[in-house]
Amino acid sequence: MDIELSIAVAQPHTATGAVDANVDAHAALIDQSRARLVVFPELSLTGYQLDTTPIDIASDVLGPLVSICAAMGSVALVGAPVLSNGRHYIATVLVDSSGPSVVYRKTYLGDDEQARFCPGPGPQVIDLDGWRIGLGICRDTGVDEHINGTAQLGVDLYACGVVHHEWELAEQQRRARNIAATCRAPVAMASFAGPTGAGYLTTAGHSAIWSAESTLIVQADHQPSQIARTALIRKPAQAAPTRNTIDS
Repeated sequence: MDIELSIAVAQPHTATGAVDANVDAHAALIDQSRARLVVFPELSLTGYQLDTTPIDIASDVLGPLVSICAAMGSVALVGAPVLSNGRHYIATVLVDSSGPSVVYRKTYLGDDEQARFCPGPGPQVIDLDGWRIGLGICRDTGVDEHINGTAQLGVDLYACGVVHHEWELAEQQRRARNIAATCRAPVAMASFAGPTGAGYLTTAGHSAIWSAESTLIVQADHQPSQIARTALIRKPAQAAPTRNTIDS
């Protein structure tokens, strides 16, 4: 039996370090998306600022995201720095009606990131409505060991958040196509849009969803506050898209 999953990739306007405002921007895009799964970029809640304070997901700071996810029946994958057992991680945090939880920690860190963050344990999968979803964060998406390891987990979809310079767009798109071909699954890649920290005066944007055949389904442009969305249908050998839109 075919199983449909409505999905959006979002590129919120993010003010560096302004977590409360960024949470509100995330909530607005979740509300706008009308999607079951909404994927956000790397470190989307803080901006790509490596010395920022970790987010305490046990506090009330993510309360507005929990509320909007409960109201919309959505699950959000947001990017945040977190502290666990005395170690800092770049993480993917799942938010739904039951609250937030860390579901993935970036495995392959950049040189500057290694001075502050620890690597995560490797490929991870979450289950949502009968879909097995593999996860990744930015540099992970260009590492064959990560991609092959995720593919071996038997995923129906690969979801990731990234931050790339504007001139790295071609590489961003190449990675998405490669992941789709290796995992034989669609790819939802949420890419940061607008300026952020660590020298990113311009970023690539163009968050996109790709088919299992490495074909672009739907894509935003380079501006913040946009989403790209579609509905995927899981079939025995592939997932096919319908109802594609771009919203800003």
